[in-house]
Parts: sequence; structure tokens; C-alpha cells
Amino acid sequence: FAMAAARNMMRAVRVFEFGGPEVLKLQTDVPIPVPKENQVLIKVRACGVNPVETYIRSGTYARKPALPYTPGSDVAGVIESVGEHMTAFKKGDRVFTTGTLSGGYADFTVAAVNSVFPLSDKLDFKQGAAVGVPYFTAYRALFQKGCAKAGESVLIHGASGGVGIAACQLARARGLKVLGTAGTAEGMDTVLRNGAHQAFNHREAGYVDKIKEYTGTKGVDIIIEMLSNVNLATDLHLLAYGGRVMVVGCRGPIEINPRDTMSKESSIIGVSLFLATEEERNECAAAVLDGVEAGWLKPGVGSEYPLEKVAKAHEDIIHSSGARGKMVLLP
Repeated sequence: FAMAAARNMMRAVRVFEFGGPEVLKLQTDVPIPVPKENQVLIKVRACGVNPVETYIRSGTYARKPALPYTPGSDVAGVIESVGEHMTAFKKGDRVFTTGTLSGGYADFTVAAVNSVFPLSDKLDFKQGAAVGVPYFTAYRALFQKGCAKAGESVLIHGASGGVGIAACQLARARGLKVLGTAGTAEGMDTVLRNGAHQAFNHREAGYVDKIKEYTGTKGVDIIIEMLSNVNLATDLHLLAYGGRVMVVGCRGPIEINPRDTMSKESSIIGVSLFLATEEERNECAAAVLDGVEAGWLKPGVGSEYPLEKVAKAHEDIIHSSGARGKMVLLP
């Protein structure tokens, strides 16, 4: 690596064609990018893996990057150098990102300053890589789009994954009644440790009836939905009057009966962090940094992979038996 760095080269995962996990190619001779004005170069210490990166890689997603590209947006690391007129950060600063310009599955990445935030000493780099997309997405789903208020109830489907843990912690800190689902006993334990009042196993037959029993006749005010292509029709029956389903994740179509929204005047609302304005991103950042300082925001890190095993990471994030925390790559 020292030799490569001396030649201004680095390792980076490149995608030359859309397809399965096997299209992820680790290359050792990629030029280290140079930060321009209002950009920083970060030495990557950990990079998060998100389900959306597998959809983009397969070519089935609405956004298609120009080929070849390097995936990855959630990076934690240290500022290596800065572009012109940069006052916000300097070499040596610990940071995390919500997006990169050159891709995060690499030894170094360039990011625009407005997607870079200081990483508190209270978090290590792996945790730093678990902040950006999960916590900003959870905050956006709950508060910016879902208008969640203290005293309301929220059901988080897939609560043991990166976004799920983030949603549990944020909702609990803001005074909501938090219910979470997971697919394993370990996952349910994770959900309860991260702020849920009650956990349900979504692999158990009749688990929906248990949720109904728990919420009584009222139903839940908000559902954070990671797998809407499986759960959406059922979700509509679990909602309270005026309830809303926040669609965070989806892996295909589903048939629903729109009449189910009429009886409760409920809403189905899509969530995309990609569409957040800079003002909204700053609001997310303020809430997140505040939670880290206060001590209740603790990202859960799950499986760890070296860059060489990136294809396995992409396979596992879609096919693993149960999520537990954020999956990270370690260059």
C-alpha cells in the first residue's frame, strides 16, 4: 500500500457494468482523487454498506450512475487534504459523510463539504460509518416527512438493521412509544436494547395479531417500513386514524386495497434522503450530533468486511437471516 500511495494510487472497488455482486471489482491502481474548491479528501477508515447500493449496482434503481463508478456514501475517516478556500475542516480532522463524490468503497474518497460532518471522539470509525445514511434517513422518515410527535406510537419494521436501530433511538429520545420487529431472537434483543418498548418476531406466524393485540383498538400512528413490497397491505390495517406508513425500503411491487386508506384517512409516504434540501440535511445533522453529545445516539455496527470481500457483503446484506446493526467495509 505504501508503494501505491507513493505513486498517488489507491485501492477502490469499481463497477464497469450493472449486474450481480460479482461485478464489484477491487482495483489496486486507481488514482487518488484531488479535492477541488469546497471539497475534502478523506482517508477512509470505514465505509457503510446500504441496501440501496445493491439496487444501484444491479441497474434496477431509478438513479443510474455513469459507468464505471465506485459505490459507497457513508464514510468515516480522517481529512487528508482540503480544496481551496476551505475553512470548515483541516488535515487530521475526524469526520463522517452522508455522501461522497468519488465513492466510499476505497482507500480515499472526495466529498463535498456540505455532506461532511465532524465525528465525535465518543464514536469510533466503524460507528462513524453507521451514522450518515441510517440516522439521516430515520430522522427524515420520522420527523421531516412523518411529523412524529411525542406521545405517538411508531412501529419500526426491520428494527435491528442500520436504519431500524437509528429509528428506535431517535423515536425513543423524542418521547414516542416504540415497537420494533426483527427476524431473530438476537435481533429482538438488539431492538429492545436500542429503545423499543416492545419487540416482535416477524418470522413468527401470527406476529401481526400480536401487534394488534398490543396496540388495542387504536392502532399505531406511524410505521417505518423497510420492506414495503411484503408488508404494505398489512400495514394499512395496523394504522391508527390519521396514521402514516413511511416507505423507506422496497424490493418490488405489491397489491394493496386503497379503500384501506379511506377508512382511517391514512397516508403512504415515500422517503428519499437523496431529495433532502441542504436545510433539511443540516437539521438532520444538528439532531444527530446533539444525540451523540447527549450520549443516547449509539450506532450499532454489525458485520465487518475487508474491501476484498465486498461482493460477499453485497450478497449478505440482501440474503442474511437477520440484520444486526450497520454493515461496514474496512479498507
